[in-house]
This record gives sequence, C-alpha cells and structure tokens, in this order.
Amino acid sequence: MPLSAPAPRVRSMGQSTSASTGIEIRVIGDEDLSSWGQALNAGFMRPMSDGWIDYLRGRFELGRAIGAFDGGRCVGTFRSFAKELTLPGGATAVADAVTNVTVSATHRRRGLLTRMMRQDLDAAVARGEAFAMLIAAEFGIYGRYGFGPASAQQGQLIDKQRAGGIRVPAASDEGGVELITLDEYRKIAPELHERFRRTRPGAVSREEFEWRTKTGEVTRPGETFKEPLVALYRDAAGVPAGLLAYEVTDEWRNWLPHDVTLKVVDYFAVDWPAEAALWRYALQVDWVQRVEVWDIAPDSPLPLALHDQRACIDNNDSTGDFLWVRILDVAQAFSARTYAEPGRVVFEVADGMGYTPGRFVLEAAPDGSGRCVPAGPEQTEVDFALDVSQLAAVYFGHHPLAVLEQAGLLEERRQGGLRSAQRVLRTDRAPWCADVF
Repeated sequence: MPLSAPAPRVRSMGQSTSASTGIEIRVIGDEDLSSWGQALNAGFMRPMSDGWIDYLRGRFELGRAIGAFDGGRCVGTFRSFAKELTLPGGATAVADAVTNVTVSATHRRRGLLTRMMRQDLDAAVARGEAFAMLIAAEFGIYGRYGFGPASAQQGQLIDKQRAGGIRVPAASDEGGVELITLDEYRKIAPELHERFRRTRPGAVSREEFEWRTKTGEVTRPGETFKEPLVALYRDAAGVPAGLLAYEVTDEWRNWLPHDVTLKVVDYFAVDWPAEAALWRYALQVDWVQRVEVWDIAPDSPLPLALHDQRACIDNNDSTGDFLWVRILDVAQAFSARTYAEPGRVVFEVADGMGYTPGRFVLEAAPDGSGRCVPAGPEQTEVDFALDVSQLAAVYFGHHPLAVLEQAGLLEERRQGGLRSAQRVLRTDRAPWCADVF
C-alpha cells in the first residue's frame, strides 16, 4: 500500500489539455452541444433524436461539461455539478457530482477518462470541496480514481396477499394519507424532500430540473410522461411528512385482475410513522397483487413490519451498491461529520492520485463533534490503514470495519484498533441515497 504520491496539479476547468494522441480535452461551448450529445447518447447506446440539444441546454450549465475531441468529433463526455450531500449526523457539504461519463467505443484504452477525471477533480480541489460522488454504471471502473461504494440500493417486491399488511398499528398521532394532484406535488414535494434528505446520511439534494422532469414539465426526447398517482402523509399538525408516488400496471382476464402491480416511482419520509402509513396505504389499494419498490433504505423496518416477512423479497433488478463517493480532503471531511461517542482514531490513507494521502488523527468530543488533522511525525501507532477507495465505506458506515478487514479491503495495524475505532465511527442510520443523478 503506497504511503504517498506526487501532489496533484490543479488546473482550471476552463483550460484544455491535449496529449500526444492529438485528442483535446476541453470544456464545451453551446456550439459543441450537438456533437457532445451525440457522443453521450452513443455511449449509453441510445439514438440522438430530435430535441436533445434544447434538452441538454436546459439541463445543465456548460461551464462544467467536458468533452474529448478528436478533430471535430466528440469521442468522450464528462459532466459535473454542485450537489449537497448529507453527512453522518445531519450536516451537509457541497460535493462534486459526476455524471454523463462516456468514452466512444472507437477510442477506448487511450486514457481519455483518466484525463477528464483528473481535470474535474483538480477543479473540485481548487474549489475547496472535500467530496466527489457518482453512481457507477460499471463496478470495476471508478475504484482506480479513489471512488468507492458509500451506500446500498435495496429493491423489494411484496406479495400483497401474503404480506397481510403492516404489523405495527396505525400512527397514534392522528395523521392521515391523502391523494394529491400533480400541481400539489410540484408545490409540496421539494420542501418535504429537503427535510427528508437532512435526516439520512448519503442523501443528496434535488435540483429544480429534476422536479420538472418528475412532474412532467420537461420530458426526455423520445419519451412520454406518465402521470403518477401521489399519496401524501400529513402528521397530526397537518404538516407533510412523507410522500409516495406510484404507477399501476394491470392486466385483467375474465373481468378479474390477473397481473396488477403497484410500482413505486418516488418515495421519502421524515420518520418511520410517516413511512409506515404510506406502506399501509400501498398495501391496501384495491386490485393490487404486488407492490414493487425500486429502492428502500437498507435499514428500513418495512420487511420486518409485515405480518408475513417472507412476502417481501429482494427485487434483483435494483439491489446492490449505489452511491459512490471519493474523499478529496480527509481532514476536512472527517471534521465535518459527527460521532457516536468520544474517542481517538489514528488511520492511514493511501491515495494513488495524490490528493489526500497520509496519516490522520481524529479526535471525537463528547458532544459528537470531531476534529481531524494530519498526524505529526511522532505518531507511529496506527489503528488501521486503507486505500482512499474504501474510505467512503468507513466514513458513512456502509460496512463495519471488521467486515472490510475480512474482505481484504482494510488492514488493522494496532491490536484492538478496529474495535475502538468502530465505537467512534459507527452511525445510527444506514447511508441511503434515494436519487439518481
């Protein structure tokens, strides 16, 4: 495990780079949108239909969209934008959200992704951001850039008849569920989502454009918008506390429901009473035979709360790793979150890209605050060591330290070091990101 690496060169996002191959990496302008959009769609194997240029123009600011150009042809795409990330304890930080990453099949294995990634991460460091994040289409790509899984995705498929409904009684606070209109969804959901996402480590903010697509104001070219049904839970004071948007796909035979599935397309709740009320509602909808949930929090009580837990099984189409995070400044990141109990942790980070390698000392105070600084030369005893690509799993509590060690992803350096560090670093809530970006 290398202990140090050359310091990164910080380069402005506005500068272009070119290698001996003659392929230029540069920030795109409006005149590049057509070529950039064609390369993006080709990378995700979809056609470039009419309307894409206007869609892309409305979707993002050009200043952080990068293209790799071979002559006049765009052969690689990369985009980032500012997005807030919730940290353990409820604090938030602006993160470098990476998306739209492609390299054309004709230009693979030429280092284009590495050059685009380096340019973007250099800019994030220059802005003072401690986190970069993405959702990885392929598992094996992003670890070499220091990203690693920070949360899981947990899809569920519930057999309504076998489930027997929610075991726990209805909330005693006299809250209630109501169906709301699409216009009410537009007005209520953004503020409710803001309150929800601050309750869950790993949750991220939603931008205005995302709400416009969810409510049908903007549609992706070539697609049509299907208006969902939206159930809203209000607490006893009438304050919105949870929301569940869904579609129903149904097939009938001989005037009987044959294959009727309630598919959840969006849901979030500020607490379990609100969540339980929404699941109770979904499991009581007439004709429905199955409830399909694309993603729930890994520690959601939902499966345990059913009368028959075996009625809830993993939806294998949406289960696995989800949010990937790259820590760019260890001291800043670990000083920003809060901690379960006071203590001292010393750990060593290897970072092949050179952004934040070294040994660090974390001091967690009784009030939950923490202070993390680089270790001095006299600090020779280390609790554990790991590569920066595994650091997000430690930071967000995605996996216990002992499990990471057993998997060969972390090394205990001091006997008992993992046990004492785990007491400080553990999180009360599992990390969960409910949003794709």
